Amino acid sequence: MIDNVSYTVHKICLVYIYFINVRLSCRRTGQAYLELRSTYSIWLLADTLLVDDNAYVHHYKMRDEQGQTLTPHGGIWLLELKKFNANQVETEDQRWLKFFKDGERLNDETLPDWMITQEMRQAMSTLSTFSEKDQQYYQYQARQEYLREQRTIQSELELANKREEAANKREALALAEIERLKALLAQKE
Repeated sequence: MIDNVSYTVHKICLVYIYFINVRLSCRRTGQAYLELRSTYSIWLLADTLLVDDNAYVHHYKMRDEQGQTLTPHGGIWLLELKKFNANQVETEDQRWLKFFKDGERLNDETLPDWMITQEMRQAMSTLSTFSEKDQQYYQYQARQEYLREQRTIQSELELANKREEAANKREALALAEIERLKALLAQKE
């Protein structure tokens, strides 16, 4: 069994590896390093990752032993939503965290005061679009499942009808053979 420290280190290593992969995928062949745009990997964590730390926002950059940043080109943000419990939204970061944490429970017709910004309206519109697309997707999947079931029932009925027709044909052939044999016996008598 993995202890909490090993598990946390393992997860953070995976986050870092993902960041490096994203960073590498942002460059074009032959592009100068100075032309690279900053890359931020933002992780919205529903559960607690860093158990011994009460902070809900963690920003990581590559630094040396003296704390000098190796590169200004990006970093990793871990946002532990479970730890975020601000009742009052005081900063833009808190606004976004509250949106990520509570967004799906919000009604876009009656938004709370902390959501009344252009960016939050846009985010809510995007969330609504995703929700509508999800609903449309699930309706589509339900319709496809209904059609599959109907085709299956139809196929089973057609197969049962063919089997019944084949059985009736065999029975008719057997009865015809019996009648033929009766007629042969009657001729010999």
